[in-house]
Amino acid sequence: MILLGTIVNAAAIFVGALIGRLLSGIPAAIRQTVMQGIGLVVIILGLKMSMQTENFILLIVSIVVGSIFGGFLKIEAKLDQFGRWLEKKVGGKKEGSIATGFVTATLVYCIGAMAVLGAMDSGLRGNHDILYTKAMMDGFSAIIFSSTLGIGVALSAVPVFLYQGAIALLSTQINQFVSQELLDQILVEVTAVGGLMIIGIGINIMELRKVNVANMLPGLLIAAIGVPFVQWLTVIFAH
Repeated sequence: MILLGTIVNAAAIFVGALIGRLLSGIPAAIRQTVMQGIGLVVIILGLKMSMQTENFILLIVSIVVGSIFGGFLKIEAKLDQFGRWLEKKVGGKKEGSIATGFVTATLVYCIGAMAVLGAMDSGLRGNHDILYTKAMMDGFSAIIFSSTLGIGVALSAVPVFLYQGAIALLSTQINQFVSQELLDQILVEVTAVGGLMIIGIGINIMELRKVNVANMLPGLLIAAIGVPFVQWLTVIFAH
């Protein structure tokens, strides 16, 4: 079922937000420990994905060139700026505001490599591991957000479902334009590049260092284009 991962993710956010309204004053030490544990799980998932690559040179080139493009485009900075602008439009950071909780949670859950990668993996391979991991992260953070920002956090499950569901469904149409053999090879390399980004997300969750993962997102496109390009070069040099 293509949308299973998305459904689980949206449900985890909704349930987590409801639980958050029932709980109050979650100790900071518990929050930190749980998030560190989740961060470790995310890093392991990223390592597993990145080790699938069959072309380490392409993996390196995709991350480096993608990061350069993302840096020039200032993707991370623009997303942060958009979030601040949107928050001002809905009334600032007033605690308990439904609008603020909704916008804040939506931005956190929709903007990021895991949302895109997970939905693509669901659509292309029917593999929901990334979205299951994301659901675990989002569910717990929804408890934290809802306990401080209000029930508006639960409403963010709707745009998460629509956003990730659309990506998953659109991804199923790619095989109409690309042969299955080439698509499989593209998936391997895109998954590997995405795995490195997910490691970065895990590092961010554990607050070890700030990794600008959003700036690396163009690397996914570089990897996808790079596979047929490498094949073309191989044929050229073979002759």
